Amino acid sequence: MAPRAWFADTAEPVPHGMVTDAFLLRPITAADAPADHEAIMETRDELRVWEQSAWPEDDFTVAANREDLAGLEQRHRERRAFTYTVRDASDERCVGCVYVFPTTAAFLARSAVAALGDDRWEDVGAVVYFWLRRSARELEEPLLNALRSWFAEAWRREPTVFVANERFTRQVDLLSGSGLTRAFEVREPGKPGAYLGFVDGRVRRSRPA
Repeated sequence: MAPRAWFADTAEPVPHGMVTDAFLLRPITAADAPADHEAIMETRDELRVWEQSAWPEDDFTVAANREDLAGLEQRHRERRAFTYTVRDASDERCVGCVYVFPTTAAFLARSAVAALGDDRWEDVGAVVYFWLRRSARELEEPLLNALRSWFAEAWRREPTVFVANERFTRQVDLLSGSGLTRAFEVREPGKPGAYLGFVDGRVRRSRPA
């Protein structure tokens, strides 16, 4: 069966966040700009590979980041896509971000998506990207495990596709080594490398009612 309607098409509550012993997630806001900027700039070389772009530039400022986060906060409020800041357990430091999109997001709609088997992109319930700052790499596996449970139990947008840039090999190895199945290849216009989409199981194909 097809996934349930995306949140912009329903009054259903959006999961607010998640708390574990190691970290917490909550919706990002423009007020998070200084802490988020610190995490970004610490990890800028890896983020350029992750993003396949020059972002963040060496002269990327807190003010520019605040403007970016204001846009993310607005689309979260409008229920078009959702961005969560990842904080350490004490809620004193930003350690990364999680981004949640429908397959109909504009940049995905412009992309060429190839199924690597019988799976159907149109049946996907949510598309998830995430990154962690360089000094918080030990949280990568715990975060992925927590996200898998969170999406299954709180979001109810199965199947969820976790995406990694094929050139960001550490994240690809994390996803492929966690029991996930590589199911899609996503090529964004103007970017040389593909993004790989991993799912927890086979995407259930739609059947006529």
